[in-house]
Amino acid sequence: MIIPVSELIERAKSHCDCMDPVAAKIFYDRHDDAVIIDVREPGEAEESKLSDSNNIPRGLLEMKVNKLCPEANTPILLHCAAGGRASLSAHTLEMMGYSNVHVIDAKFDAIKSAFDLNG
Repeated sequence: MIIPVSELIERAKSHCDCMDPVAAKIFYDRHDDAVIIDVREPGEAEESKLSDSNNIPRGLLEMKVNKLCPEANTPILLHCAAGGRASLSAHTLEMMGYSNVHVIDAKFDAIKSAFDLNG
């Protein structure tokens, strides 16, 4: 039986710490060592991005995350366009051993509004 992507995303979300954009911004402001990772494709990130985010597309995350986040307890905030890819990415990072992973579960425009109030 093939599992629909919507079900995979829901399963991933049930195991992730999902935050709304305001809670994520408060978390980010309280953690000087927090890293924001945008798991959208480079073209999406080029159109509009958060000023403090790092773009690592979901398909390259496992290969590139260690360079950006060498410590397992680094506070990581993940986002994408609507929360699905970020949730799947969070699940992957947790399987890799990262212990402080959070998903900003919202549409990108809401995330951008919360993080880049002047941008």
